[in-house]
Amino acid sequence: MTLKVYADRMSQPSRTVILFCKLNGIDFEEVRIDLAKRQHLTPEFKEINPMKQVPVIVDGRFKLFESHAILIYLAGVFPGVADHWYPADVFKRAKIHSVLDWYHSNLRPGSATYVRNSTLAPLLGLPLNPKAAAEGEKLLLASLVQLESVWLKGKGRFLLGSSQPSIADLSLACGVMHLEILDDEDRDRILGPHKRVLKWIEDTRNATRPHFDEVHSVVFKLKEKLKKQRSKENGFGEPESIRKAPLHSKM
Repeated sequence: MTLKVYADRMSQPSRTVILFCKLNGIDFEEVRIDLAKRQHLTPEFKEINPMKQVPVIVDGRFKLFESHAILIYLAGVFPGVADHWYPADVFKRAKIHSVLDWYHSNLRPGSATYVRNSTLAPLLGLPLNPKAAAEGEKLLLASLVQLESVWLKGKGRFLLGSSQPSIADLSLACGVMHLEILDDEDRDRILGPHKRVLKWIEDTRNATRPHFDEVHSVVFKLKEKLKKQRSKENGFGEPESIRKAPLHSKM
């Protein structure tokens, strides 16, 4: 039976799993679960994942949720997956796990919280929340410093000083790419000081093209949609200089 991947490409972990499958030639059926339409909250989807989150995979009778668990499963079960994604070396695996565990408590909640509460909330039927956005930004900025000083301090182009990307690179890169939803000024304000992070993102992107760009096309399309909306609003409401002021200056 064909592997089924239940996902919404607006979800960072969903993009990671889809990208891994495409990079490794894993045949799969992508089943879209539209988060904006609350499809993850339906009784039908709860039967697949009682946690009501994406992504989820169904491989025959086997169901699995949590993106990092899914990546590890796919790397171990499907033939032809190169060793560098999830090395057989137990010491290298342990290091990858340390990055993934750190990510879920730091970079991911930081980026997701900031983007959602500063930009995405209205599209989800929610109000913007400057206080939550400021808290997310604080965690995000601290995480980017740690990403450079700890995980990218080696001589290699990828995390942990590696010469080839691992599942950790995919997961974290998809998380950082979520910041592309922001307007260019805000995105550059946050990422601009972190040259090593920007170089790593570009290296990961180049190593995984064309699939990296295709999987993230939904992010770029949303960015353009929001850019057009802001352009239309320029002549109405509060001045652009006020709208684009840092969140902390509005609080």
